[in-house]
Amino acid sequence: MYEILRKEQLTPVTKLYEVRAPAVAGKALPGQFVIVRLHERGERIPLTVADYDRRRGTLTLVVQEVGKTTLQMGTMQPGDTLVTLVGPLGNPAEVKRFGTVLCVGGGSSIAAIYPLARALKQAGNVVHSIIGVRSAELVFWEGRMRAVSDTLIVCTNDGSYGRKALVTEPMREMLEAGLPLDHAFVIGPAIMMKYCCLTTQPFGLPTTVSINSVMVDGTGMCGACRVKVGGQTLFACVDGPKFDGHLVNWDQLLARQQIYLEQEKRAVKAWKETQR
Repeated sequence: MYEILRKEQLTPVTKLYEVRAPAVAGKALPGQFVIVRLHERGERIPLTVADYDRRRGTLTLVVQEVGKTTLQMGTMQPGDTLVTLVGPLGNPAEVKRFGTVLCVGGGSSIAAIYPLARALKQAGNVVHSIIGVRSAELVFWEGRMRAVSDTLIVCTNDGSYGRKALVTEPMREMLEAGLPLDHAFVIGPAIMMKYCCLTTQPFGLPTTVSINSVMVDGTGMCGACRVKVGGQTLFACVDGPKFDGHLVNWDQLLARQQIYLEQEKRAVKAWKETQR
C-alpha cells in the first residue's frame, strides 16, 4: 500500500498528491512515470513523476481529472492508500549540457516539464520556457518554472492571464528572431506537441517530445501504447516515453487516442451516477 501524505488543489481540475513510495523515489529521474491502481479492481493508469524526495522517500504526482479513475482519485484524501504503484518506468530524459534549451509545457504537463527544466538548468544550460493553458484558472507552478528558467512566457488561449496565444506563437517568434537554441523539449497534449514539432522542424531545431499514449501494463507486454516513430513501431512505455518529435507519426497517434473515447465517456457517466 502507498499512503497519500499530502493533497493540494492546484486548479479546479488538477490535484497534487505526495505519496510515500521510498523504493520508487530512490530511483526516479526526470521523464519517468509510474503505473498506479487505486484499488484491487481499479484500472492501471500511467502518471508522470512530477517530483521526488529521495531523503523522505516520497513522490509527487500531479493529476488532471479527465476520466473515471482520475475523477475517483480526486476524492481520495491524505491517509488513504493506493493499492499499487509500479515504477519508475520508461527511459529518463537525456539531461546534459546542450547549451541553450527551450522547454514547453501545456496543460497539466507543466508538472512534467518542470523537473526536466530544473535538471537541464542544473546541468548548466540556459533555459527558456513557455507554458500554456486554456485560461487563467488552469495556471499552476508558474513560480517553480520561473525559478528554473532564464526566461518564462505564460500563454492562455483566452488571454485571461499572461499572453493571449498558443505556445507555438512565441516559439516561432524566438526561432524567426534567431535566438540561439540547441534543443527543444515539449510535453503536453498530442495535438500541441504535433504543432510544436511542425514549428521547430523548418528551423532544424532538435525537438524531444514525451508520448502519453493509451497504456495498460507499462512494461511492453500489451502493445497498447505502440507508436510509429521514423516508420518503426515502438512502445511508448519501454522505448520512450521520450522520442524525436520530428519522426513521430502524429496523425496515427491522434487517431489511436480516440479509440476508447466512447467507453471512457460511459465509464465517467456510470461513476458519477454512483456518487449521487
